[in-house]
Amino acid sequence: MAEHDTFLEPDGTARPAPPAAVRPGVKFLLNHPAHFIALGFGSGLSPFAPGTAGTLWAWLSFLVLQRWLAPGELGGLIAAAALVGWWACTVTAKNMRVADPGSIVWDEVVAFWLVLWLLAPATPGTQLAAFVLFRFFDAVKPGPVAWADQHFKGFNARGGFGILFDDLVAAFCTLLVMALWRFW
Repeated sequence: MAEHDTFLEPDGTARPAPPAAVRPGVKFLLNHPAHFIALGFGSGLSPFAPGTAGTLWAWLSFLVLQRWLAPGELGGLIAAAALVGWWACTVTAKNMRVADPGSIVWDEVVAFWLVLWLLAPATPGTQLAAFVLFRFFDAVKPGPVAWADQHFKGFNARGGFGILFDDLVAAFCTLLVMALWRFW
């Protein structure tokens, strides 16, 4: 084993170095259905602010979906997307060798779909305000969002759930602020 293939523990013992993280590209995206879903159908490959790109994709796709689906059907789709996303995020994070990679944006998609669904019917201005608030809560991770982000990590189902969970908490915070704003 070469020197660069080992990692020294604090006590001086050597162990194999962890494998390098995988940087996703189009080939990785198309390599597995879980990657395609978790990377938001490619929106997570954005070189600039992939979480924002994923949220924008969620907004656009929601506008299209709401034309074809009744509110109850949209709710069912969001629930199914969360369950499938749990699996997809778990598989993709494990394959990327990163616990919560920024290019996984399905969490933003599901969470923002939930926000838009619960706000409907909403004006474009209200949707824009929800978008800005959601991105704030997701990126800055104040209070409960930070707590949710820190408590579920790993390369198993718990880690996949954690990828989704902090965004669902960000969605809840967004909806709470929007509700307070409407009633104020």
